[in-house]
Amino acid sequence: MPFQPTSLGKLPVEIAVFPLPGALLLPGGRLPLNIFEPRYLAMVEASLGNARSFGMIQPDKALPLTANGPGLYSVGCLGRLSSFAETEDGRFLITLTGMIRFRVAEERPMRDGYRCIRPDYAPFAADLSRPPDPALDRAALLGALRPYFRVKGIEANWEAIERLEDQSLVTTLGMVCPFEPAEKQALLEAPDPAARAVMLVTMLRMDSLPGSGQDIRPS
Repeated sequence: MPFQPTSLGKLPVEIAVFPLPGALLLPGGRLPLNIFEPRYLAMVEASLGNARSFGMIQPDKALPLTANGPGLYSVGCLGRLSSFAETEDGRFLITLTGMIRFRVAEERPMRDGYRCIRPDYAPFAADLSRPPDPALDRAALLGALRPYFRVKGIEANWEAIERLEDQSLVTTLGMVCPFEPAEKQALLEAPDPAARAVMLVTMLRMDSLPGSGQDIRPS
């Protein structure tokens, strides 16, 4: 059973962040990553000694460049390294399991080419407990998902999808569907699982329409 902190006081007070557009990590979700750039290899090695964790966050193309690189969205998600393997050619194959969202309180000096922040977890303390069932309308979700997959040309294992519990279904689809970065950020910043489920159905329907691709930005 992987370590899961139960209080904010047990979380790291400074973390490395991996700014990756289109990569969404949600609490309870599992994100596989292939790490090969030297700076991010160094980041993973350092994170192994920092509660085995680092943050996933998206660059925000609407913000100006900073001294450390692209401007970042204000909210990301802390992930724990729940699996780790090193390949013969020096890459790291890892899986991050989402623990808790954070707000960027302050960006810290870079280390070995990767970015670090001081996170504020307090607004998302509820992420550390098992979230309530999102009261998902599964018929509405699956009804929106089928045309979405058809439009996107995605082959799906429907038996596996239908076996997922409601919470896992919403989290998994939110992470794996090829939404635009701003749409993924909106899912991340949804106030609770129920709101995320409603937002997911709306996005699936919108992105299935001809001429879709609206820029949805979190408030």
